[in-house]
Amino acid sequence: MQYADVIVDITADALDKPFTYIVPEELAGQAVPGARVRVPFGSRHVSAFIVSLPDTCAYDPEKMKTIEKVLTGEDTADARLIRLADWMSRTYGGLMSQALKTVLPTKKRVRRRRSEAEPQIEAEHVPPAVLTEGQRRAAECIFKEWESEHPRTVLIRGVTGSGKTLVYMELIDRVLKEGKDVIVLVPEIALTRQTVMRFVERFGSRVSFLHSRLSDGEKYEQMKAARRGDVRIMVGPRSALFTPFSHLGLIVIDEEHEESYHSELTPRYHARETAIHRAEIEGARVVLGSATPSLTSASRAESGEYLGIVLPERYGSAALPKTEIVDMTEEMKRGNRSIFSEKLREELDGCLKDGGQAMLFLNRRGYAGFVTCRSCGFVAKCPHCDISLTRHLNRKLICHYCGYEIPEYEACPSCGSPHIGGISVGTEQVEEQLRKEFPGVRTLRMDLDTTRGKEGHSKILRDFGDKKADVLIGTQMIVKGHDFPDVTLVGVLMADLSLNAQDFRAAERTFQLVTQAAGRAGRGARPGTAVIQTYRPDHFAIRAAAAQDYEKFYKEEMAYRTIMHYPPAGTLLAVLGSGEDPAKLHEAMEYIRRFISRVDAKNVLSAIGPAPQAVGKVRDRYREVIYIRHRDGAALVKARSLIERYIEMNSGFADIRVEFNTTV
Repeated sequence: MQYADVIVDITADALDKPFTYIVPEELAGQAVPGARVRVPFGSRHVSAFIVSLPDTCAYDPEKMKTIEKVLTGEDTADARLIRLADWMSRTYGGLMSQALKTVLPTKKRVRRRRSEAEPQIEAEHVPPAVLTEGQRRAAECIFKEWESEHPRTVLIRGVTGSGKTLVYMELIDRVLKEGKDVIVLVPEIALTRQTVMRFVERFGSRVSFLHSRLSDGEKYEQMKAARRGDVRIMVGPRSALFTPFSHLGLIVIDEEHEESYHSELTPRYHARETAIHRAEIEGARVVLGSATPSLTSASRAESGEYLGIVLPERYGSAALPKTEIVDMTEEMKRGNRSIFSEKLREELDGCLKDGGQAMLFLNRRGYAGFVTCRSCGFVAKCPHCDISLTRHLNRKLICHYCGYEIPEYEACPSCGSPHIGGISVGTEQVEEQLRKEFPGVRTLRMDLDTTRGKEGHSKILRDFGDKKADVLIGTQMIVKGHDFPDVTLVGVLMADLSLNAQDFRAAERTFQLVTQAAGRAGRGARPGTAVIQTYRPDHFAIRAAAAQDYEKFYKEEMAYRTIMHYPPAGTLLAVLGSGEDPAKLHEAMEYIRRFISRVDAKNVLSAIGPAPQAVGKVRDRYREVIYIRHRDGAALVKARSLIERYIEMNSGFADIRVEFNTTV
């Protein structure tokens, strides 16, 4: 006997408590997740959505009701989103109710208030900017692809400042004229205010947007407006992907390499993969864009799975910045223990005297816990995983991939220097040193402390754009898509720091951050300069970023990924466990590891761990991880499904939370 769980109303409570019905034999082929059906409900007959097809049912079949009819011709936006939720649950794990809450705009009580971060822009149409020859050719090539029977996902790789947004708007204009709707994903509205302004200036009141400061009720109202057709373009972070447009025609993912597109909540979906699947359901197209695409997207473009488009020149004939790499070990040898190298100090002096603006990017990503030598640049790494070891309070250095550990160093094993340990430089120290060396300099600092208040990021960026400061100091949030024409100098402090993150993508993240940071300079009429300070001047990621040479970086990094079977040369599944009792947690994770060995009789899966997660304890819950690698993602989906069943069948996991994270 086949069963179906249905919801009769899309509210938060209904998603947690679906009703189970019997599927009659004659409807078995039509009753699929997302299908709209008619069911008896109390004394009424109502329409409902099938959300899942469970194998078993705890109720007495004699007392259950039966689905009356599968309603045809009603392929609504909600039905398609439910199908998407079903795919997300099967692909990324977790409960169907969790996936449904992710994709469906559930009814909430709306509390009216003015949105703090909302750009106040008049909805007046302005003439579209004139495209360069390269941009025009790119748009025409994409239009031609769209005319094919099965149009591919498009990846636009354009150097920093190449004007990818203008190409997006040309594509959007075509889709709107076709009577279709558009979703534009950006990493975070507050950090990409200029991009939002451009869309509103071009398309006026047809544009709406989501951001983190909207209440749940306000977000629901935005979704209702999209469903009614009052909004044609929705701009926002990854949650905007689930806008319930009835006639979706295009999904654009700007800065597609950004980590924020990967959800940290179950289901741990990736917006890129989910957007592509939603487009398949909706008959829509997908366009990705970045100056530094993820290796996954770049490899798919190279293989022909995606259509690759390259914009090699900056808009308006602006030149790429002149870059210089400064070896900070040499600065130390000369007795310079300042945050600033002599070269950066010299360039700052010239920039300020010429009336230009500067940005100082402090690369703090990956700084926590790793150990480095300030004299020679040595970093403690795992010999088995090529991942930086993390320093723990018990004075042990531990690998968070395989559990390898060694005692903490008293002196550098490479050069014998006692100057070995962690990094403690922050944005406040950089600002303090800058004001000390350049009296009277006007500074703005952009970090977690300065962006907590009203309008946070937007106010700082607006003030810097209005030239109320000479120097903007910040972490990675200042390099995300901003365009300030008077910035002629960018200083990258500790460029190699992110190379030490406990992540196989450390070189990729470093290349992206340094390239994006350097690309903020010289976007206006005046030429730009970027000074890249590092303890590892010969690392290929640093050198490729300085040269803005994506092809060189891609070739070398892909060779490494292929040898190690890391994505995109393979697929990586992280089994993430947490519990209040560290001994019970470790025992449970060991049982999962042994179970993997039993079901993997042919030894085709590469499993390492369990080991502590990068952050080993959060809110009194200890955390461990097992990594499983395989070239075929389908094999890991099957493995995850078997592990989920194993956990469900064993009561010993009652106090252990297990989640899954897939990287492709």
